[in-house]
Amino acid sequence: MSYSEFPYSRPRRLRRSGNVRRMVAENHLSVNDFIVPLFVMEGKNEKVEIPSMPDYYRYTLDLLIKEVEEIQQLGIPAVLLFAKVPDEKKDNEGSEALDPNGLMQKSVRTIKEQFPDMVVMTDVAMDPYSSYGHDGVVEEGEILNDESVDILAKIAVSHAEAGADFVAPSDMMDGRILMTREALEEAGFPNTGIMAYSAKYASSYYGPFRDALDSAPGFGDKKTYQMDPANVTEAVKEAITDEQEGADIIMVKPGIPYLDVIRAVKEVVNVPVSVYNVSGEYAMIKAAAEKGWINEEEAMMEALIGFKRAGADLIATYFAKDAARLLLK
Repeated sequence: MSYSEFPYSRPRRLRRSGNVRRMVAENHLSVNDFIVPLFVMEGKNEKVEIPSMPDYYRYTLDLLIKEVEEIQQLGIPAVLLFAKVPDEKKDNEGSEALDPNGLMQKSVRTIKEQFPDMVVMTDVAMDPYSSYGHDGVVEEGEILNDESVDILAKIAVSHAEAGADFVAPSDMMDGRILMTREALEEAGFPNTGIMAYSAKYASSYYGPFRDALDSAPGFGDKKTYQMDPANVTEAVKEAITDEQEGADIIMVKPGIPYLDVIRAVKEVVNVPVSVYNVSGEYAMIKAAAEKGWINEEEAMMEALIGFKRAGADLIATYFAKDAARLLLK
């Protein structure tokens, strides 16, 4: 009989106690893995809960600063900023996104002034600023690629000028990473990083996020530029292309239904891979926990370690603060 067979081999020996399980765990979560998405809005002294995202909020900048302070105290290294702008400031070219004194730019400057060590990442997209709610310029019902990329690169430069450490193009237009990298270099920002939403799927899991920013498309959907959920090879191609064009971090979005994509991307790129644990995933766990159907903390941590197991180096998640508190106990 082989000693690798029962009864000599008993894998349960390595599961007998919590300490043994911790010793032999193949993957580990750390506060260093987390990126905290933050929603900022205009106004003063306001904190508004997002109805479809229980316990998550939009903040005016004065209160956002207090939130960033708490995030830093927990040891979480990075935030990812999203700006909610009023409808009257939206147009087809996303002009407000280029205002050097706009909400996003002002938020970046303020955070970096008060918390210089915090890694500030910024969403580079037109949909929060678009009167059509799309990620590009619209002409006769079509989302234009090259014209949109030109604007997106300029938005990225404006964020770099404000002090962003990383810009995060989330639009899925073709060629935008190359154009963004070139624009940053030409503007004198060679050290500003790019976290590319390389495999961003046309997903039904974004609903609560669109509530948070009032950024749902005004017509049609985003399937002509975001990826088909049926495809993996295409995601690998997008990731390789973005790395070649200058991306420093590759992102897969959403998370839970796309663990295979995370693994496939991780195996082909030579830069860190991040995953976005999106609003719909957050809302589902929250809703099931509220019903008493699952344990929220256990489901949260199981989802997060699942991303690590799949190959993610970084995790953008609305659970970051709660997970950090558990890890620091």
